[in-house]
Amino acid sequence: MRRFLCVLALFSSLAVVRGAPPKPELPSWVGEVGAKRIPQGAKEYAVKAFGAVADGRTVATAAIQRAIDTASAAGGGVVTFEPGTYLTGALFVKSHVHLRIDRGVTLMGVADLAAYPRRPTRVAGIEMEWPSALLNVYDAEDVEISGGGTVDGNGEWCWRKYQTMRPEYERLGLRWAVDYDAERVRLFVAWKSHDVTLQGLHLRRAGFWTVQVTYCDHVTVDGIRITDNAGPSTDGVDIDSSSYVLVEHCDIDNNDDDICLKSGRDADGQRVNRPTEYVVIRENTTRRGGGIVSFGSETAGGIRHIVAYRNKGIGTSEGLRFKSARTRGGYIHDVLVLDTTMEHVPRPFSFNLDWNPAYSYVTLPKDPAKLPPELHGRMPAYWKVMAEPVPLSRGLADFGDITIAGVDASGATQIFTASGVASRPLHDIAWTNVVARGRRAGRIDYARNWTMTNVKVLTPDGEPVQILNAENVQAPDVEKAPVEKAPATTR
Repeated sequence: MRRFLCVLALFSSLAVVRGAPPKPELPSWVGEVGAKRIPQGAKEYAVKAFGAVADGRTVATAAIQRAIDTASAAGGGVVTFEPGTYLTGALFVKSHVHLRIDRGVTLMGVADLAAYPRRPTRVAGIEMEWPSALLNVYDAEDVEISGGGTVDGNGEWCWRKYQTMRPEYERLGLRWAVDYDAERVRLFVAWKSHDVTLQGLHLRRAGFWTVQVTYCDHVTVDGIRITDNAGPSTDGVDIDSSSYVLVEHCDIDNNDDDICLKSGRDADGQRVNRPTEYVVIRENTTRRGGGIVSFGSETAGGIRHIVAYRNKGIGTSEGLRFKSARTRGGYIHDVLVLDTTMEHVPRPFSFNLDWNPAYSYVTLPKDPAKLPPELHGRMPAYWKVMAEPVPLSRGLADFGDITIAGVDASGATQIFTASGVASRPLHDIAWTNVVARGRRAGRIDYARNWTMTNVKVLTPDGEPVQILNAENVQAPDVEKAPVEKAPATTR
C-alpha cells in the first residue's frame, strides 16, 4: 500500500495511546470504486400485470421474468411488487432494469433444483456449469436490485442435501469434492457485468453463498442485512476476480466467511489469471461467520489493492483472515486495513498458507467402484480439472505488503495465528496502533520484515508472542491483564 498512499486522509481514529503515530492515508483510487451508473428508466412494470400472484404458494417465476424482460427491451424501467410473498425460481435481471423489492415484499426461493437452470459460472474457484442463483445478473450493465424487502433463499433443503452427502464423501476420501457435487443454490450472483448495485435488502437462508460477484467491475453492495444463514458454506459477500467493488454498511450474520476476496483455485484459477483488485470494504458489521474480512483461500489470480476500514466484528470466529494452500498459487499484496473493532473474536489475526488440507488437496480415486453411488460410476469432468497438478514453485501464494493500523480487539482466544512456510515467509507486514486483549499472545512462524509500532497485547500470563523461523520481525509489547468473559450471546 505504500506505493499508492497519497490523497484522502481517514477521518476518525481508534487512537490507542496519546502520541500514537499518524495513520496511513487512503489511496486516491478509493473514490473510483462502486457502480458509476444506476438505471434511469422511470416507467414501472408491476409484476401483478404479468400474472404474478403474491400468495407464497403459486410459482411466479415466469411472470416476474416477463416483467423484467419487457422493461429491459423497452430500454429500462422499474419492476415493482405489491406486498406479499412471491414463490420463485431463478430470475435474471437484465440491463437497465431496477428490480425494486420494497418493504413488505418477500421473494421466496423454490425448493427444487430444477427451478435453477444450469449456467456457466465459477464455484469455489473452478469454472463449470452449475445451477443458477435465485437472483442473477449475467452479462449485463446498469442494473439495480434494491429496496427494504426480503429475499429468502429457503435454503434448508440445500443444507440437508450437503449434510447427507458429506459423511459418505469423507468416508471415501472425497472431502474436497462434496462442496462442488452437492450443487447448492446461491442467493445472488453477478457474472461478467458492470455497474451493478445491490442495496438495502434483507437476505436470508441462502442455500450456499449469499452474494457472489464474479468477473465484474464497478459493483456496489450497500446496506444489505444477511441473517438466518445457519447452513454450511453460507458465505456473506464473496468478491471473486472482480475490480472496483464497494462493500459498505452491511450487517452480516452467517456460517462461513462474512466478507471474502477470492481469485480462483489451483491450476484452473491460474489459467484464468484474473485478480480481485481495487476493492473498498467499509463500515460493515459482522456477527457469526468465518472472518470479518477474509482473503482467499482462492488466491490463484491474485488479490491486490484492497482497503478495509471502520469494520466491526462481534463474535466472528476470525477477524482479519489470510488463507491459501500449497496448490493455490497467486498472491495477496497491497492491503490496507484501518480502524477495525473486534469484540470477542477468538482469532483476530490469522495467516495460513496450508489451509484445510482435506478440502484443499485433490486425490482422484483409482477404483470407480469407490465413487459415490449418485455418480453412477462416472467421474465429473471438473474433478480432473481440480486434480491438475500445480508445481510447488507455482503453488505457494505470496503474502506481503500489508498494513494493519488502528485495531481494538477484545476477548480473543489467541491473538496471532500466523504460519508461512520456509520458501514463502509472510513478509513486509506493518502493524501500527493496535491493542489486542486475549487469553494467549499466539505464534508467528516463517515471517520476514514485520514492524510493530505502538502495538500492545494484554494476556493473563503476559507471555510473549512465539516468534519462530523469522527474520527482522519485531515483537509487540505484552502485558498482564485479566481475561475478559464472553457475553452470553453475540447476536
